[in-house]
Amino acid sequence: MYREWEEDNVQKMSKRQEEIENKIDVTDALAAKLLQRFNYSVSAMKTSSQHLSEVHSLQVEIGELKGRLTEVISNCDALCRRICVEGPESLRSSIKPFSVCTTGQEIQSSSSSSDLQRDPDRSLPSAEARLD
Repeated sequence: MYREWEEDNVQKMSKRQEEIENKIDVTDALAAKLLQRFNYSVSAMKTSSQHLSEVHSLQVEIGELKGRLTEVISNCDALCRRICVEGPESLRSSIKPFSVCTTGQEIQSSSSSSDLQRDPDRSLPSAEARLD
């Protein structure tokens, strides 16, 4: 009878040990999957962080380009208005400025460049000078 009890206990302990080993195996597999997902998430966060760190410099560059484009458009518009007011008739009919010109309209340039600002002593450059 003691032997039966002892064998019964050995079988129960063996069964419990097997169950515990199975649970450990399942836990190891889950831990490995969790580690894989964690590593993937870390990689994705590093990539996102690198992309976000580049955003500021791109915003600054876009701001500079926007300023340059605004200046170019303003200069072009000022030149078109000047041609509309002071230019030869052959050019006046082909110019379509961004804003409507009227005769006698004062030309203003937001540019600091002196070549587009109105100078009463200076006329429009000749076609030969522009071709250089």
